[in-house]
Amino acid sequence: MAVTGKIIILFSIFFSCYYWGNAQIDTAYIQPYEQKLSVQVYVARDLLLLNQNIDADTEKSFVPNNPPNVGLGISVRNTIINFQYGYGFDFMRNKKQGKTKSFDLQLHNYGQKFVFDVFFQKYKGFYNDEPELELYPDLKVQLIGANAQYVFNNKKFSYKAAFNQSARQIKSAGSWLAGVGISFAKIESDSSFIFKNEHLFNNFQFGISGGYAYTHSFNRHWFISGSATVGINFGSEKFSTLFKQKLEVYPTVFPRLAAGYNRDSWSLGLSFLCNVVFPSMSDSEGLMLVSGTGSITFTKRFNW
Repeated sequence: MAVTGKIIILFSIFFSCYYWGNAQIDTAYIQPYEQKLSVQVYVARDLLLLNQNIDADTEKSFVPNNPPNVGLGISVRNTIINFQYGYGFDFMRNKKQGKTKSFDLQLHNYGQKFVFDVFFQKYKGFYNDEPELELYPDLKVQLIGANAQYVFNNKKFSYKAAFNQSARQIKSAGSWLAGVGISFAKIESDSSFIFKNEHLFNNFQFGISGGYAYTHSFNRHWFISGSATVGINFGSEKFSTLFKQKLEVYPTVFPRLAAGYNRDSWSLGLSFLCNVVFPSMSDSEGLMLVSGTGSITFTKRFNW
């Protein structure tokens, strides 16, 4: 049975992240909402894509056939306590592209000083439709990772305003970012996937990153926001051999985009983020994993 729904109850995590990442803000740039209770209705699509460079001229993409999630969320006191539930209906998938069994748990916590991202994704069943449709029902991809970023200009720039819409960025502002990350990837199949003459591949890596984020406010209602970090990771095939052999060097890229419309009691927002890691890079063969999520969210705020 496909695990297409997800339940995220983040009481202790949001309490610690909120108080650790909270900061004084410049109210000439960031305006908090007076309402303490909000309800969100959203449509989201989770991502875990595998790209394989077989040689210098041949590239293959493995895409999951998981349906979008339709869900409901409740936030109390600007996400100190947050509950979300989403479910992917089977009729929303293209049945010709096979069936994907998936478990996708993602946490994206936007504090004023710190941003935390956690990925726990397990997918089985992929397809490739170039030049013609091919199914890979036995292909399994697992990605576990965590990233943390520090926002330097946290008094004037708000990630929460762009991606949670729990505040309003009333003047345009940006910030430099610095962060750390860690990830573990596992790719395996019975027969359909082959990499370096093997049907199983593992990779563990960790590293640092830096980048920039900027939100442009057209007026008190419209905004568009974008950020990107680029990093360098170090790692090896297994954690047990991490410091017993020469470390490999890998690049990482983490872009985010958001846009929306805000009123005093409601908001409409679009957001997209993807974490790009390279479990293997060489002149002959390479692997790239793209994970993340995209969503359209309507938020209604209430006084209580």
